[in-house]
Amino acid sequence: MATQQKQGEEQAFSTVIRERRSVRAYDPNFKISREEINELLGEAILAPSSSNLQPWRFLVIDSEELKQQLLPIAFNQQQVVEASAVIAVLGDMESYKLTETIFGRAVEAGFMPADTAKAFVERSVGMYSSLPSEVRTKIVATDGGLVSMQLMLAARARGWDTVPMGGYDASKFKETFGVSERYLPIMLIAVGKAAKPGHPTIRLAVDEVTSYNVMSN
Repeated sequence: MATQQKQGEEQAFSTVIRERRSVRAYDPNFKISREEINELLGEAILAPSSSNLQPWRFLVIDSEELKQQLLPIAFNQQQVVEASAVIAVLGDMESYKLTETIFGRAVEAGFMPADTAKAFVERSVGMYSSLPSEVRTKIVATDGGLVSMQLMLAARARGWDTVPMGGYDASKFKETFGVSERYLPIMLIAVGKAAKPGHPTIRLAVDEVTSYNVMSN
């Protein structure tokens, strides 16, 4: 029985992965509530991050007026106004400032003793606050990619569709939506219900992209 349940869970997850496609045409009448968006983000933020600093921040744009403002910033990609919402994934370049909060809650939850948490906080704050900007940017961008993929898979599991967008004017976006220099724009993700299915695409074969032990040319 347990084996059958495990196989069913694996098949369900495999279906989510295989059905996720980048959708660019959305049903403008399909609306996702803020409660549902929050539930979706609650699953997304279970993604891993460097030292568990969770540098992701989200700006959810669901106002029709603001989506219209976003449209030219996103180079007139129509999904911006048709989708139920556009979620801007941002990276907090000063996420280490919340280290004490994160590990303090871990202590309250009984996940670690207070002295261990204190050591983690001191080490993490000291290290991340002194990293060169380019190194911190790479870490934040990597963690932003992880949470973005988890968000899109969680959306697909709920029957919704998404498309990640890297094509937008990041500087204009920050200016228009009041995003400070503390935050690194990672990507925009449209979420809603497809009006037309995403196009099927081709992937390189596993043996074309995989090496074992020694990298092949």
